[in-house]
Amino acid sequence: MNLTLRGIGRLLIMSGEPVADAALVVRDGRVAWTGPERSLPADAPAQTLDVGGACVVPGFVDAHTHLLYAGRRREEFVARLAGSAYDGGGIRTTVDATSAATDEELLRLASGRLATAVAHGTTTMEIKSGYGLSVDAELRLLRLIGELAGRTPMRLEATYLGAHVVPAGRRRDDYVDDVVATLPAATAAGARWCDVFCDEGAFTVEDARRILVAARAEGMGLRLHAEELAYTGAAGLAAELGCASADHLEHVSDVDARAMAAAGVVGVLLPTVTLSLRSGAWGHAARLRESGVELALATDCNPGTSWCESMPYAIQLACLAMGLPVDEAFRAATLGSAHALRREDVGHLGFGAWGDCAVLTAEHEADVVAHLGGRAVGTTVVGGVAVADDLKR
Repeated sequence: MNLTLRGIGRLLIMSGEPVADAALVVRDGRVAWTGPERSLPADAPAQTLDVGGACVVPGFVDAHTHLLYAGRRREEFVARLAGSAYDGGGIRTTVDATSAATDEELLRLASGRLATAVAHGTTTMEIKSGYGLSVDAELRLLRLIGELAGRTPMRLEATYLGAHVVPAGRRRDDYVDDVVATLPAATAAGARWCDVFCDEGAFTVEDARRILVAARAEGMGLRLHAEELAYTGAAGLAAELGCASADHLEHVSDVDARAMAAAGVVGVLLPTVTLSLRSGAWGHAARLRESGVELALATDCNPGTSWCESMPYAIQLACLAMGLPVDEAFRAATLGSAHALRREDVGHLGFGAWGDCAVLTAEHEADVVAHLGGRAVGTTVVGGVAVADDLKR
């Protein structure tokens, strides 16, 4: 679609410096021009969205979610509030509920979450399987992620997470065999990525190495849940294998953080998880930042440890709890997350990128961080089309 956004008080391009009193031109869904509105090309599209002085940022890129699920984990949440520790066991509760739901129920639930995420400014999202834990059930979830892509304007990236936890009654080694054997079918079902939950009580570093090496041989990109519950050396493995990202990282070591930086592994911060688990583990962001790791932000939307579809809320926590400067948090939620997905066409508003942006309900991005509990996004544009729009033309 073709669209001219006018009246932009402050435009964050991410591929260059912010522009004041700006305009943005989208042609055929792609960014064709950005600059001061006084220099707007004479042939700019007639279809216009006047944002009334608001700040406009690239559409948020949510690089880590478990959006496709059924059921609640209410009892687990209440137990944590009473002092119980999280050990990952609740994942099996979600597996049972997801398995019991019909395809249409799962699509309806996930579509609702996607609509909420779009309203909060997200335009690209990674979605993992992982709530199946059998060959057929995991492939079913990947198929449904593909069907979701036809029900949302959002750009979706599918990840095979067969190695989420070991199913009840299975030997870990035997289940790892199944995960590896399923990789060709997972690729055929649309999975671009392979991920492993490599942590205490889940899969070992050697398990993860075996799965990810096999996934790379199938042409899949590599991601890794790393160091969330305890130090395991998973972040070092991510660096060794050249993973696109290592996610969580609450217990990452200085040595492994430096190795990630040297290998170009993006560190995906999930502050809503730290809040939900009440772990107080906020310091890893500074460790990664000081080591030179490129940072991304994501919601980790899931029913057990991060029931959240809002990237602006993740940005707030990254600033207020993790200590990221506002500009770095917004970069992490856009360009950094795009890099975590190895995408150059989203997360910024440079020439040729997709015309995806979020019109904030503020004149400056810092106001979104400061306004606790407020609505951060008034309009979301995907490919030059306003798909969630409260502005009056």
